[in-house]
Amino acid sequence: MEYKIINRVSKSKITTIDFNDFLTQTIFEIFDLKDWLKDEIILIEAEFRQKIKDYDWSDFKNKTVLIQCSNDAIIPHWAYLLISSKLTEFGIRNFIGNQNEFKNYQIIDGIKSLDEKLFINKPIIIKGCSDISDNNYFYSLIIEKLQPIAKSIMFGEACSAVPVYKRK
Repeated sequence: MEYKIINRVSKSKITTIDFNDFLTQTIFEIFDLKDWLKDEIILIEAEFRQKIKDYDWSDFKNKTVLIQCSNDAIIPHWAYLLISSKLTEFGIRNFIGNQNEFKNYQIIDGIKSLDEKLFINKPIIIKGCSDISDNNYFYSLIIEKLQPIAKSIMFGEACSAVPVYKRK
């Protein structure tokens, strides 16, 4: 007797959400404010502004610049904003923070940008096995976004999903 294996999950109407899908392949460049500080610890405003004015920002074209300070210097917020403003002026995508914070931002932005029409009255699985699942606030954001429109929401994998919500 011959058995035919049928992948019922791929034929189902279940929509799977994987937070990894919100991450885009990005070429990062670190802009470390530490290098622009006197003795790598003190920000002198006039010198800082002059360095911004004189710097060749074209090195960052087609990259995402992560603006950060790698040491314990106390940096006023406006210093980060000045760098961000100059990069933006040159059309260079930038983010104040580290790579992990940028990934979190991408996921939050991805959740907010989801087209609700694609999830109306559909069963949804929020993928559980993910290398970024330690950020529980992603789950509350996705529940807040999709629960009002989904038929049901489950957590995990199609083979072992845990029911979270089912519309009555």
